[in-house]
Amino acid sequence: MKPEVSAASAGAAIESSNTDEPPSRALRPDLPQPDLYIEWDDPATIDAVEHALTTVGDVIRLEADQDFPAKLLDYRPDFVFNIAEGLFGASRESHVPAICEFLGVPYHASDPLALGLCLHKGRAKEILDRYGVPTAPFRLARTVGDARATRLPFPLFVKPAFEGSGKGVSSRSVCHTRGELTSQVDYLLATYREPVLIETYLPGLEFTVAILGNGGEARCLPIVGMCFDTLPPGAPPIYGYEAKWLWDTPSHPLEIFECPARIPESLAAQVCEAALGAYYALDCRDWCRVDLRCDAAGRPMVVELNPLPGLLPDPRDNSCFPKAAAAAGMSYDELICTVADIAWRRISGGSLLAGVAS
Repeated sequence: MKPEVSAASAGAAIESSNTDEPPSRALRPDLPQPDLYIEWDDPATIDAVEHALTTVGDVIRLEADQDFPAKLLDYRPDFVFNIAEGLFGASRESHVPAICEFLGVPYHASDPLALGLCLHKGRAKEILDRYGVPTAPFRLARTVGDARATRLPFPLFVKPAFEGSGKGVSSRSVCHTRGELTSQVDYLLATYREPVLIETYLPGLEFTVAILGNGGEARCLPIVGMCFDTLPPGAPPIYGYEAKWLWDTPSHPLEIFECPARIPESLAAQVCEAALGAYYALDCRDWCRVDLRCDAAGRPMVVELNPLPGLLPDPRDNSCFPKAAAAAGMSYDELICTVADIAWRRISGGSLLAGVAS
């Protein structure tokens, strides 16, 4: 990416997940994980991000495959706009930025350490607790025996410790008995081959907060609230895999989101305070989406952080970060360019958008 900017010349490469096998929303029983590819961006999303970035410079598309390091050396972009999720392992979201750092190529968004800590939900919650950011009590289960020994009061909520996009989160994630808990933990351990997070079930309102910026300039976009009464009858009030990818479709969208969330100002302030507290505690950069849910007393608790947030461009897909940006008056292209500008300001001290405006 080589725009004409007043402060500096900036170039970017979009770093995306390998698209040889496109992601699918349908569960795949033929795969070791039935939702294996769901985190990967589909071609429409990659095209939309590329289109937005072309308004501020020349864009090179690179895939996060075995050829990425050599191609990065060949092209030497001024910076990488990273949207690569990776595929396997607790450090998979850190692979691209780690390679960029090793080769001396700047990149947007959080660094390898922050990405790894945010993906490891147990470590993230330990850090949140250490910094006084509210989060639900939890345990990590590496065996079914760990689940049997858990002394947290029921009901409990369980999910894989190193996943996102609703992977491994289903109607069975809410466990009311020891038998339900051990059965679901056993299934998740066998399917995902990673620890399982067991945490106190939070019965209150759920929100997600999109954050832009760095340091004292970091700000929350309008809060997205969840309306679980639109789920199918009998479904538990959670935003899991079924709600994200199976029940909510462009042709039959669930009216599950409310943005801005219609909540008292005092609660909105608590939600944003907790979200920003998590953002700072995990040393996130440029942007992040923070998911929160209220406990039985109505206090917002941080559930997890998503420093590589979903970016589906079609409003019918109910992608939360673009939805919050739209509520703040930003188009999809403006959102992507704003994030790129935030990153470039951090990297170079210059502005991408100043060159476009002039």
